[in-house]
Amino acid sequence: MSHVLTEVSFAGLTDVGLYRNANQDSYYLSPTGDLFIVADGMGGHTGGQEASRLATEIIQTYLQDHTDSDCTSSNLLEQAILAANQAILNDQKHHPERADMGTTVVVVMVRDGDFWCAHVGDSRLYLLRESGFMQMTQDHTWVSQALKEGELSLEQLQHHPWRHILSQCVGREDLSKIETQRLTIESGDRLLLCSDGLTEELSDDAIITCLQAASTCEGAAIALVDAAKSQGGRDNITAVVLAVP
Repeated sequence: MSHVLTEVSFAGLTDVGLYRNANQDSYYLSPTGDLFIVADGMGGHTGGQEASRLATEIIQTYLQDHTDSDCTSSNLLEQAILAANQAILNDQKHHPERADMGTTVVVVMVRDGDFWCAHVGDSRLYLLRESGFMQMTQDHTWVSQALKEGELSLEQLQHHPWRHILSQCVGREDLSKIETQRLTIESGDRLLLCSDGLTEELSDDAIITCLQAASTCEGAAIALVDAAKSQGGRDNITAVVLAVP
């Protein structure tokens, strides 16, 4: 599904991958081009699907209902994710079979002409521009924290058996780390929101190649998902691509 607006072009694609029986990823593209969400659920097929669906739905609804609020954009994003967290906690209480479900989330919101990002977990936001390729979010994982503290090297992190263990996710009573940031966007930039099913399979160079080679956001999203599947496709794969004219 793709859209083209005056301000930004965008497209998204999700795929179950080659080994999973169900897709626990969810994503959302606002028709007005001001909100983009990727969520990667966990907690069994039913739980993971429900957690990511709930998070995407609640965040979307909350932000759309409060877009004219006097709240700062940073606080608005935090409140939306906290609302999603509470919705998942409530669902867990009513459905004990989903008690361990949770989800990552990465959100990009355009408000008053500014781009904002918020995230929890290890779904990521990348920025590609002529001067370089940057990961804009830092994973909320045990290994990412160990790398930051100098206990692991980057090479060790990439192959560590605990690299998927999250230190934060949406759907937990102790959710405390919702990181928000205002993004400095330039003409020609491309943004990529994605689940770890993409980044586990593709190197930065492979991602850059897909983003640069495609003439449209839809083509880039398809190329990224196809490349991840060709490299193993061991998890669900979701890619949302934005292009700033």
